[in-house]
Amino acid sequence: MNREMQALRRLWPFAKPDRKLFVIALILTPVAMGLSLLQPWLMKLAIDSHIVKGEFSGLETIAGLFLLTIVIRYLLEAAYSLALAYAGQRSILRLREYIYKHLVNQAPAFFDKNPAGALMTRATSDVESLGEALTAGVVTIVLDILMVIGVLSVMFYMNWKLTLVLLCAAPILMMALSFCRKKLRDFFAIIRDSLAHVNAYLAERLGGVELIQLFGNESHTQKEFERRNRVYRNATIRSNIYDALMYAVVDGMGSVCIALMLFYASNDWFAASVSAGTLAAFIDYLERLFRPLREFSGKIAIIQRATVAVEKIFSLLDGAEIIEPGDSDLDHQRGHIQIRDLRFAYHNDVDDDVLKGIDLEIQPGEVVAIVGATGSGKTTLSRLLNKSYDGYRGSIQIDGQELSSLHPESLRESVSAVHQDVHLFPDTVHFNVTLGNKSISDSDLEKAAELVHVQPIVEELEGGWEHWIRESGKNLSAGQGQLLTFARTLAYKPDIIILDEATASVDSMTEALIQDAIEKILERKTVIVIAHRLSTIVKSDRIIVLHNGKIVEEGNHSSLMQQSGRYAELVRMGGHKEH
Repeated sequence: MNREMQALRRLWPFAKPDRKLFVIALILTPVAMGLSLLQPWLMKLAIDSHIVKGEFSGLETIAGLFLLTIVIRYLLEAAYSLALAYAGQRSILRLREYIYKHLVNQAPAFFDKNPAGALMTRATSDVESLGEALTAGVVTIVLDILMVIGVLSVMFYMNWKLTLVLLCAAPILMMALSFCRKKLRDFFAIIRDSLAHVNAYLAERLGGVELIQLFGNESHTQKEFERRNRVYRNATIRSNIYDALMYAVVDGMGSVCIALMLFYASNDWFAASVSAGTLAAFIDYLERLFRPLREFSGKIAIIQRATVAVEKIFSLLDGAEIIEPGDSDLDHQRGHIQIRDLRFAYHNDVDDDVLKGIDLEIQPGEVVAIVGATGSGKTTLSRLLNKSYDGYRGSIQIDGQELSSLHPESLRESVSAVHQDVHLFPDTVHFNVTLGNKSISDSDLEKAAELVHVQPIVEELEGGWEHWIRESGKNLSAGQGQLLTFARTLAYKPDIIILDEATASVDSMTEALIQDAIEKILERKTVIVIAHRLSTIVKSDRIIVLHNGKIVEEGNHSSLMQQSGRYAELVRMGGHKEH
């Protein structure tokens, strides 16, 4: 049970605020247990002292006490069940909120390693397994153990000889339960892993279902999904077999014990010490003894599932990749960028640097284009500037302050980005532009919309700003979605804007609208443009050419074409296209 205790210790911080409710449950349950133990004793008194002797005087009093114990016991059980359920669900609420907070604060490198479907499994079904354990497993299993001890104690007091006979079956029962418990733990580990794989595969394929259909890949993906699903199914079936085996063993041993008791009670050696009331009470006590043992088998399964779930959840929480936040705010937001000897490698592999000694200075209000072949380091540079990744060597300063010392919230008030991949949430147009930020006023929103020509688009939509955007923005064109993300960026009023292939997936007309917005309103902001389209580049103040992680050329379009160097080669090869 060592693993189970470790799991409980890790859960305790989330359950601790409701410890009073758990204590109430722990106090009420022994009282209910005591009343349960009293009932067979009252039945023994009724049989031996009244029914067998034919003395019915006082039998009404015993019957009334019996009824009273039943009523009070069930009221107490209802109270502690409610307390456990309330405390357990509140604990799970805290854990789920903590998981969400943990996930949304992870660096992009974390999501590079963990599929979204697997993360969903950790945050949903694994957490549900814990909720089941807290409300129906962990606390009640302790009380079941107390019930077993209490029943055996009363039985020993009533007739120790008969009780010893019944305990002969205990070793067999314990070995069977221990064997099944170990098997269940192994299969539950497989279940959690295989379910995460199924969910991850499902999320990935549904995200690319159009591509699957386009290339007729349905049959292959179906077979692969079935293969993963079969692993989950087989592990679940085997866990059910051992779960049922535990229940059958406990139930069967209960019947065997009753048979043993009746057999030995008929023996001359026992007969003198076993009264009719004692025999009836023992049968009742056996039922009360094996009821928690029978439930114990099911609760073992619950706890095994919860233990595996805790291990999976906390392996996720322990494997954090959080960017060091820094503790400084950006004092002077002007948009001045200074980069000195910048080097960076993914996974901290210094022998595989993506950026190899970049030196670059961008003045406030300057529009700089960064070009280069795929893999030259353009996007990596943009990710470092908005602190999506850290661990760089060298220096990056924003308005004279080192990037690593800045708090992300302060930095991202000054630096924002528009990426090629448009992400829209299933919500209103208003929410997708403001992201629920109440500090963005309606006038700021409308101004941003007008500057990037979004206002006419919004007016054409049914409901205007309250128009509901479906998942992934499927009821909008690519151009409309990109313009909304551009309006989102401007609504937050950054001083530095990074356009990372922001016009790559839009048509020429939409790109013209974005270019018009750039020319009109970004002249006072620092703009970094990463693009393949020549029309997006030629109007920049400067063009920086990257090759193999180094700056190889710098200048405007005309001067770089005259040099007939790397930039001119990219243009001639079609690496940058004019529209």
